[in-house]
Amino acid sequence: MANQPSGITLFGAKGGGSAIIEAQLDYLKIPYIRRYLNWERLNDPKGDLAKVNPAREIPALLLPDGSVMTESAAITLWLGAEKPDSGLVPKTGTPEYGQFLRWLIWLVASVYPTFSYGDHPKRLLQDETAARSLRAATDKRREEMWRQFETAVTSTPWLIGNSMTALDIYIAVMTHWRPRRDWFKKNCPKVFEVAKRVDMMPEFEGMWARNLFD
Repeated sequence: MANQPSGITLFGAKGGGSAIIEAQLDYLKIPYIRRYLNWERLNDPKGDLAKVNPAREIPALLLPDGSVMTESAAITLWLGAEKPDSGLVPKTGTPEYGQFLRWLIWLVASVYPTFSYGDHPKRLLQDETAARSLRAATDKRREEMWRQFETAVTSTPWLIGNSMTALDIYIAVMTHWRPRRDWFKKNCPKVFEVAKRVDMMPEFEGMWARNLFD
């Protein structure tokens, strides 16, 4: 990375959102250390993750100077600025850049929170029935949003044009989560095809193998 020695550490969990950043680091050939954490220990206020990111959320990057970078969208934009010719983030001033920002923020601000709340409903609701209802509601809302997104996808072969961007990596990873790939194949075929195209890229073979996605 520009003006920085190697020594980045990525804190993540197998199969989680950290895979999105792991894939980007692999694609950019940036040296880094992977610290996979146990899912059951992620929320431990005294665990390793809490020492780096008090919010106890992944991904989190510990940089060589001791500073910490969190939030996948922020990390994505930061990596794009560090490697502007990589194409993971379109260049500013282009039509693709505006669309990139639009959908990046939509993914992290609209879709991703349905997992944050739906995966762990008892963090908010102690009643078992209410917790199940919250999970069901967030799952339904997520499916609705993906269907809306499917109608907005007009570019080929990638989401916003002829070149792969970090958005396509987000899609490839997130379609492994509920409602999972079979649902996307049936209900969002354009999104599904983008995900499969990312699957076939050799740059990501290691990430897929390490994260043990279904």
